[in-house]
Amino acid sequence: MTASAPSAAAPSRAAAGAPLLEARDVDLRYGAHEVLHGLSLRIERGELTALIGPNGSGKSTLLRVLARLLAPQAGAVRYAERELGSIPPREFARALAYLPQAPEGPGDLTIEELAWRGRYPHRGLFAGTRAEDRAAVEHALEQAGVVELRDRALATLSGGERQRAWIAMALAREPEVLLLDEPTTFLDIGHQGELLRLLEELNRGRGLTVVMVLHDVTQAAHHARRVIALREGRILHDGPPAEVVTAERIGALFDAPVTVLSDPETGAPVVIPRTVPRG
Repeated sequence: MTASAPSAAAPSRAAAGAPLLEARDVDLRYGAHEVLHGLSLRIERGELTALIGPNGSGKSTLLRVLARLLAPQAGAVRYAERELGSIPPREFARALAYLPQAPEGPGDLTIEELAWRGRYPHRGLFAGTRAEDRAAVEHALEQAGVVELRDRALATLSGGERQRAWIAMALAREPEVLLLDEPTTFLDIGHQGELLRLLEELNRGRGLTVVMVLHDVTQAAHHARRVIALREGRILHDGPPAEVVTAERIGALFDAPVTVLSDPETGAPVVIPRTVPRG
């Protein structure tokens, strides 16, 4: 897989120094249950960010707010200094792609057909084929490493192949931001590492801004340059992995004792759960 020869991402209208994505004092609740509490967040262009935290901490909800799939009851969310609600849907879809935890599509759809669906914000579902669309789809297949699988149906793919197929669809949009909700779910260790390395390559080589929810804290520390820890709808810690992923902070975040070691090759934190003997 490679992220070389990137195609141009959709230009952002954000002024120099302004965040690409921003949430200010966001509150969101489901009925009487408040999920996000006065949350504020800035995502800069070109960042590779991982959201971590216990179940129910608001990670996936925050991602859906940034993707304009959920509207907060209070606060503001902006893309390139524009309120999300003021951006026309197709324009927003060209700028930002969101992949849920377990995306689904017709089993007989091929990978190439799925990638073409990613072009709808640029051409519409029934528009004619243009050279620029063909080039974008082809490049997306190359970036996701699925060129040789292009004629395979989704129903015939392994979990790792299926995730890369959905990544290809997202990349065919040529977005500036990619949001992913637990992209390594249901993948084995080998495919998890492969997918996360692909996202790193896309971030470095294409300049793609990536925000992802990760369940595995060690993976977050190894592959993201910024880690944001949430608990009960609030951001507790935000910074480089070495600052956020410490035994004290991760133990308190998950209410579980852990040991944090340093990877001998990369220096990245490695989290090891500790077993507490029963008294």
